Amino acid sequence: MSDVVLRTECSRHIMVATLNRPAQLNAIDFALRDALFDLLADVEAAFPEVRVLILTGEGAGFCSGADVSMIDRPASGERAPAAAPRRVVDLAAQLSLIPQPVVAAINGVAAGAGLALALASDVRIGSIDSRYSSIFVKRALVPDCGTTVTLPAVVGSGVAAEMALTGRIYDAPWALRVGLISEITPPDELMQRAHEVADEIAANPPLAVRATKELMGLSEPAIAAAVAREVAANARGAGSSDRVEAISAFVDKRAAVFHGR
Repeated sequence: MSDVVLRTECSRHIMVATLNRPAQLNAIDFALRDALFDLLADVEAAFPEVRVLILTGEGAGFCSGADVSMIDRPASGERAPAAAPRRVVDLAAQLSLIPQPVVAAINGVAAGAGLALALASDVRIGSIDSRYSSIFVKRALVPDCGTTVTLPAVVGSGVAAEMALTGRIYDAPWALRVGLISEITPPDELMQRAHEVADEIAANPPLAVRATKELMGLSEPAIAAAVAREVAANARGAGSSDRVEAISAFVDKRAAVFHGR
């Protein structure tokens, strides 16, 4: 199996980026995090030759969130380690910052940080196999990666609250009904449809498209401000017994039992 965690190809002014950790449902580890930051810098610099970015995943997952290797597992009472210069929580803000519209071709599960990447995209097309979850609460976390602003902006405050407070997993028809995605395709037609939409966008004047994205999308400063609030909220619970229990239960593949402390 290829050890390239992010595959890219470019043609007709369209860059396709495929998250390539299928055995982990394309969960973001340190290597994929860095590859995504590098990709976004390269795509931004390539404007207007690159006019649209299609983001998708290999295998059964779009992106299942942060890999367990990225999750802090402190003993009760310990503080979380200092943040790294490149943080998974900043990826969605960086995605919103590039001048090119982003088409998310959501082939499978989009959970946690993976949901955040989809929300920061400009157009979301889902396979009938796609699934969606703001799963943070199951890890004793508040939604991060800017999800506290992007999720209600896309689906409204009521649906966003339901998703964030339950951590429930939703199917593609539900996601279409609430406006989380704009259309559903059969799995084998997903990339063709994503290319059709990307081709239509790329045929338009690049400067007008760029300005339209800037005016209609959530701005990078708005998402970054949300990330700062989310990080502060999550830091307050870093040493709680509930956080320790949430991560331990996830690693051990068992049901968690929380006590509110």
